[in-house]
Amino acid sequence: MRDRRARLSYLDEVITLLYPPVNAVPRTPGPYEDTDPSDRLRATGEPTTAYALTPSRFLPRRLVPRSRWLPGRRRLPGGSGTIEGHLSEVFGQHVGITLHVRPARRANRKPVLEVRAATGERLAFVKMGDTDRARALVRHEAMTLALLAVTPLKTVVVPTILHHGTWNDLEVLALSPLPIRRLRRVPHTLFTQAVVEIATLGLHPSLGTPAACSDPLDTITVRPEPPAATARSGPSGTTPPSPGPPGTATAGPEPLDTATTRPGPLGGHCWHGDFSPWNIAPSPDGRLLVWDWERFGGGVPLGFDALHHFFQRALRRMPPDIAAAACLAHALPTLAPYGLSAAQARETAVHYLITLADRHERDGHHPLGPPSRWLSPLVDPLEVLT
Repeated sequence: MRDRRARLSYLDEVITLLYPPVNAVPRTPGPYEDTDPSDRLRATGEPTTAYALTPSRFLPRRLVPRSRWLPGRRRLPGGSGTIEGHLSEVFGQHVGITLHVRPARRANRKPVLEVRAATGERLAFVKMGDTDRARALVRHEAMTLALLAVTPLKTVVVPTILHHGTWNDLEVLALSPLPIRRLRRVPHTLFTQAVVEIATLGLHPSLGTPAACSDPLDTITVRPEPPAATARSGPSGTTPPSPGPPGTATAGPEPLDTATTRPGPLGGHCWHGDFSPWNIAPSPDGRLLVWDWERFGGGVPLGFDALHHFFQRALRRMPPDIAAAACLAHALPTLAPYGLSAAQARETAVHYLITLADRHERDGHHPLGPPSRWLSPLVDPLEVLT
């Protein structure tokens, strides 16, 4: 894992937020370890719990309570002044915490916890807003899920809000775990039905109109001008390879973007905003489980979620500029199930790519590199959208 040390550095920051040490004693890590808070906590007199990194400290993905089969040296306090104590009060029972070790460089990075009962039963997933941006995103997801809770859904299943509040100036959102057996392929029909159901959410009285889903990030970020826009006809040359039909990928579960999606000529629909393979899974009853609603928004063309799904899968197989070209080249087969013509599909694909570049600009984070490398060469030669 190339960003191992950056992950562990961020993990130490998160631990300090969630498990504030009392009378901590500084310690320099040894040559074969990153940190060991046990010495810092030894003199405090506070009850502690031992934790271990899994699968290993060289591939850190989760920080879990130590067991007989899982040795670990990290010790964290477990008193009332910690997140474990707070969540124990929220759920009315003693709980155990598993902390996801988040990727080092993500615009929406935030602490994510799994909460389990003493029996081992998973009670909730908890998102913690630890920055202004993360707090706004967590609040927006809470608002979205509260609205969806009173909206009739036939195809899509969303998490239930179990708790939403603040603790130590952190936004805390506890969500029910969805019944995910394993991430497996999503049938085409189910995928299409889910995209359409989400796109038409604005027709439900509980949600009002898509425009009603305003973006709280506008209050904390400066909105830049969009990149140069695009086109009704595609680029010449060979067709980039297709990443294949929609389907879920291997595990791993990014913020709500409503105002960033400027209504285009085909606008007026909602979208999940991050309809990636790792955020959806078939449910046992034949519906589609969908989580991570931080980027839900409105005022976009029909099919944005399908394009996002295609593009994210393409990015796993090819560089960003080729993936963007593939997204545009395969716009018609991707959007044909939604009744779009070839011209509409291409226009929608270009509008989506510009929206995504705008999102990254607003985030101040460019995971695909500057748009001048992966987007501008694709759209600049095309007819500008009006």
